[in-house]
This record gives sequence, structure tokens and C-alpha cells, in this order.
Amino acid sequence: MVGSLLPTHATDAKMEKAIERTLRKMTLEEKIGQMTELCIDVLGHDENGKFVFEEDKLHKVFAQYKVGSILNAPGPVARSREEWKEIIGRIQELSMREIGIPCIYGLDQNHGTTYTTGGTMFPQNINVAATFDPALAEQAATITAYETRASNCPWTYSPTLDITRDPRWSRIWESYGEDCLVNALMGSAAVRGFQGTNPDDMGKTRIATSIKHYMGYSFPRTGKDRTPAYITVSDLREKCFEPFRQCVEAGAATLMVNSASINGVPVHANRELLTVWLKEQMGWDGMIVTDWSDINNLYTREHVAADKKEAIEIAINAGIDMSMEPYDLGFCDLLKELVNEGRVPMSRIDDAVRRVLRLKYRLGLFEHPTTDMADYPLYGSQQHAAVALHAAEESEVLLKNTDGILPLKKGVKILLTGPNANSMRCLNGGWSYTWQGHLADRFTEQYNTIYEALCNKFGAANVTLEQGVTYVAEGAYTEENAPQIDRAVAAAAAADVIIACVGENSYCETPGNLSDLALSQNQRDLVKALSATGKPIVLVLNEGRPRLINDIEPMAKAVIDILLPGNYGGDALANILAGDTNPSAKMPYTYPRNSAELTTYDYRTSEEVDRMEGAYDYDAVVSVQWPFGYGLSYTKFAYSNLTADRTEFKNGDQLTFSVDLKNEGDRAGKEVVMLFSRDMVASMVPENRRLRAFTKVELQPGETRRVSLTIKASDLAFVNPQGKWTLEKGDFRIQVGSQVAMVRCTETNVWETPNK
Repeated sequence: MVGSLLPTHATDAKMEKAIERTLRKMTLEEKIGQMTELCIDVLGHDENGKFVFEEDKLHKVFAQYKVGSILNAPGPVARSREEWKEIIGRIQELSMREIGIPCIYGLDQNHGTTYTTGGTMFPQNINVAATFDPALAEQAATITAYETRASNCPWTYSPTLDITRDPRWSRIWESYGEDCLVNALMGSAAVRGFQGTNPDDMGKTRIATSIKHYMGYSFPRTGKDRTPAYITVSDLREKCFEPFRQCVEAGAATLMVNSASINGVPVHANRELLTVWLKEQMGWDGMIVTDWSDINNLYTREHVAADKKEAIEIAINAGIDMSMEPYDLGFCDLLKELVNEGRVPMSRIDDAVRRVLRLKYRLGLFEHPTTDMADYPLYGSQQHAAVALHAAEESEVLLKNTDGILPLKKGVKILLTGPNANSMRCLNGGWSYTWQGHLADRFTEQYNTIYEALCNKFGAANVTLEQGVTYVAEGAYTEENAPQIDRAVAAAAAADVIIACVGENSYCETPGNLSDLALSQNQRDLVKALSATGKPIVLVLNEGRPRLINDIEPMAKAVIDILLPGNYGGDALANILAGDTNPSAKMPYTYPRNSAELTTYDYRTSEEVDRMEGAYDYDAVVSVQWPFGYGLSYTKFAYSNLTADRTEFKNGDQLTFSVDLKNEGDRAGKEVVMLFSRDMVASMVPENRRLRAFTKVELQPGETRRVSLTIKASDLAFVNPQGKWTLEKGDFRIQVGSQVAMVRCTETNVWETPNK
């Protein structure tokens, strides 16, 4: 059976009639204008920190070219709600007067109010993944939507669903980690948070999502951003597509495309992926937007088109509905020529414009192009801040705690050191007030760095700051000042414990590319010198991706990876160090140990090659620093008595697995219960294991609870080399914690559909 051609939700008939009425009145120029998205910078300029419109540019964009979408912050630097009210209000006034259709304005509000001052900044998506709590992902997105709409903006380019398979990639922290199930569940929860449960009527407190980057973007062969990927048919359908499929089913209104190519075909030119998989097989009625200037890349970089006109022809016919130009109105002229020459059919234009109009109707922009700030009293409230702090606490991963050194005892004398010890920029990462996040400290005076948070928690007299290594203020993420390691070593004499905060400065996209995955030499030298003092070291990792630390990790008594926890990350860390919060996060990706051993938790079993006899001693056992799903607590959990409600099954069945979970410690704690499967024998080389379900459970000291996880039999299927889902007869190993159970599929089933 081929996938359903019906929409993924019940489309509003009244709204569809309104779309058709609007479409019938539109000229070709107006239709093409609606397919065009420009950057705010084409409409004016900054003057003493305030954006000033230029009337001739406004006239050209809206009166002459009928442009339907504007994006980005001027600068791009975060603006106040009041300025956004003025900017977007002026744009909507012109759009309604000159075109009769509201503009759709988009911002990268990627972890809270990225481009709106005074709002709530949440941990980055990689931290949200580490919580293993989809409800928290939904709550954060709900608040972000509320505060973004309060700023007059109805659309965000989020969430990022690129499963992170290569630790070198510069955008790992924007995603939900390396597992496709975690990305799917977290992403679909975020979609519901942003948009609500009715995609045809989002209401005034919700915004439209643009799930990105469809797809395979995070598989670059070089590890560099926006570079080619080579992905098997199986992995493309089974792993890359799955998060997008589930988010589309959750009602995602728009989708942004991978800037690069897959198996030699630029995704912006791939009709199979854009039109067949999404629009035909899934019946999706949402809108596809390019990434930044990516149609141009088809001829300037990818060389699959001779010039811009041919590039537009290829992309629009492949299924692109809106082009993020972002500066060139020539797109409109060239697309008009292509339609008049018959190279782009009018049916394709009408389909694209319907999708753009549908987005605007779903947001209620025709009736209410702007919002009233008075309707959003909770903007930047303490209520929202409490959720952000809780999310940070739930997301920081305790990786090592030798001899129970943590939590720290009261009155302990602390030497706080390392370049990440006193910076809000480091806590937030990229997409924070600016694209690179490099100006974050200018906007975050009211929040606490790690140093400030530790002073508040342990007393300023007990905390000495001597960083030893520092970053260049507002510089590129790789820039460090001349080290002063001797000063940190001298300060250690008066300390009981050393907290070394190391990692990365903020970066985003291509400027975040690297040539060496190891932590910087200065930072590793700092830790080594401090280790020689004999004082115990607590290593705090504050980074957007795993930087290799195999030479300094043994020197630390404890390790906490706080990832990129946002404005409240320092407070969350202080609470964990003091024992006021019991850590419960788990690693959302595999942390590599060595530069030549980069793998993921779901590697094929044949990758784990043990020693061979004679001359063929390859010694290729997989080795990692910390595995996916690893994380410690201040209490101890024990698993026992795993059972299945059935030991034999076939496609269409459901299987429920139950296990006893006991908190054997003396404090309350949370445990992420994960269910992994392994196909013991398959016609394709099976994976070592796959995460199939998870839930987070809180237990009091001594409490035991029976925890159940249910999966569909089809969840145990794989995609064969022909692109078909395959559930094969045979045995499956199920593991939950330390417990193992075997179940058996009694018959083979093969089907062709986007769904499992």
C-alpha cells in the first residue's frame, strides 16, 4: 500500500474556501510576491541603535513586488517588544493596504525569545533532549510562542530535527541529539507547544513552526556545516525522516530545507523528498521554505544549474513554496519569466500560494495582522523564569562522582577557574540575542554567571575566581587570550576544591566549524597544572558539542556536562553542586573518547570487532568516553523483574514491557527508564541496539514502582535497501536497565509507506 493521499489532519472547509477566494483575485505578480521572503535589512537601516524604514524601499517591496514575508532582526540584534510592535506593525499596515494580504514575519526564536529583549531564554534544544521529558519541551515551546506572539511575530524557524551523527558538526546543540526517536518525540511536543493542538486555528498565543532542516543536514561527510551528505536509503527513511514525519503528523505548519545535498542531489532540487515524500505520500498541506539564499546555491555552489533562472526553475518545480532570498527581488522577475515561458506551470504556482495563504489564515493574520502587548501580561514573568530554571536543572548531566565528592559540603572553599566560569555568552551559545551569541553579555546583566551563582549559593567569601584561561570578549569562538595559568595554580593553595569550567565559547553554523575536536590546548594545560596541586577537581563542561578530554578526565573527581543551559544555567549548576537539586539528565549523544573513534550508540553489531587471531589483530573494539543515555544521580536506582505481556507477536500487535524500579538511596530522585531493542538475526546487518521508548519517573527514598512501556510491533521494523519497511520473523532482545527479555516475531511483513 502506498501512503495516504489525504491530509494529515481535518482541513477547515471554511478556511479552504477563503483561500480559494483570495487566490482567484490575485495577479501573477501578487502570487509570486507571496512566494518571496526578504530580510528586514532591505527595508531600511539602523540609526543609533534603532531601525529606520526607508519609504522608497518599502514601496518597492510591498507596492511594486507584493512581497509576502519578511524575516530576521535588524542587525541582526535583539529588539525590545516596543520596537517589534512598531516594525512589524508598520509592515503589516503596508501589506494590508498595498496587497490586501498580511505579511508573515519570521524570527529564529530557537531557545526562547532569541531576538526579543526582556523575554525568557530557555536551554538549547540539546539540553531539552537531555531531560528526556517531552512535556518539558512542550512547556518551553508554549512559553516561547506566547512571548514571541507578544512581540508581534507569528512565525519561528524552530525546532531543529537534525539527528546529530557527527560530533564535529557545528549545529549539534540546536538539535535533540543523535537518536531519531528522541528527536521525534521532543520535536512533536515542541510543535504542539508552539502551535497548539489545532493547526487550523492557532489562536493569539501560538505561533507557526518551521521544522528544520529537511533532511540529512547533520550527516556531512566532512563534518563541516552545509556540506554534502551520503546517506543510505535505509537511514534516510528510517532515521532522518522519522522526526519530520512525526512533526508533520503533529501539525507542523511549515518546513525549512537542508542547505546541502544528499547523495549528490541538492535537497532544494529533490522533488522525490520535497513533493513525493511530504506532499503526496503524507498528504501534507503545509508550506516549504528555503534556507538562507539556498536557491542561489544551486548555481553558485552546487553547480546543478547554469544561472539563477534555471536554479529557480529547478527548486520551484521540485516543491519549494517560498524562497528566502533574502536580498534579491530579481527572484520575482525571473520566476514570472519562467511561468510565462511555460517552464514553471501555473498549477505549481497556485499550489505554492495556497500553502502560503493557508499559513496566514491558520494564524488568523487576515483578521488580526498584529497583536496588542497588553494581552500578554506574563511576558518575561517570574512564572516563565521558573520553568526555564527547572529546565536547566533537569538538563545538566552528572557524568562522574568519585567518592561522592558531590554534592559539596557547606563552608567549602572553592577555586573557580576556566574560561566558562564568568560568562553568560558561554551559557547561552549561538542564537542568543545575536546569530553568533557573541553579544549576549550585553543583554544579560540581570542573570547569573556560574561565578555569580556560586557566590550566591556558597557565599562570596568562599568562592575565589581565577580563570587562568579566558576568551577574547565578543570575538570568534576559537579566540583565547594569553593564558595566566600560574595565577590559578597559586590560588589553589587556599581552596578545598577546584571547579574548572571549560568548553566552548558561543558559535553558530559555518563560523562554528572546527579542525580539531579536542578541547583547546590552553584549557587542557590549565586542568593539568591544577591537577598537580593535589586539590580535587570538579570538571564542568559547558559546550555545544563534545570536545575530547580523554587526557584530563582522569584528573577530575567529578564531571558535570551542563551543555548550553541558557540564562539560568549558572543557578541550576549551583543548585546541583549544593545538593539542592538531584541531577537526572542523561547524555543525548555519544561522547567520544578518541578522535578516530567517532560512533553512535546504534552502531551495527559488526562494527564492534574484537581481537582476531594471528597477524590480523585489529583490536577495533568500540570505545567511548560516555555513552548515549548515560547520567548519574545522587541516589541509586535498581531494576528487576522485567516482563512482557506477550512473548510472540506479529505486525499490528502492541507489546507492553513492565519492570520494577526501586530508589535504593536516601534522597528522592528521577530516573529515565529506557527500552532498547535488538534484532538478533536480520536480512540486513542489525544494529547493536535501538531506543524504542522512554519515560521519566520520580521516586522517593526506598520507593519501588512498576513501570510499563508500550511499543508497536512495527516499531521493531527496519527499512530495507529498497526503501520498504520490513518486520522479519525471528527473535528480539529487549533491555530495560540491567534487565533483559526475549520476544519473537512469528511472521515476516513488508510494506511501502512513510509510516512504520
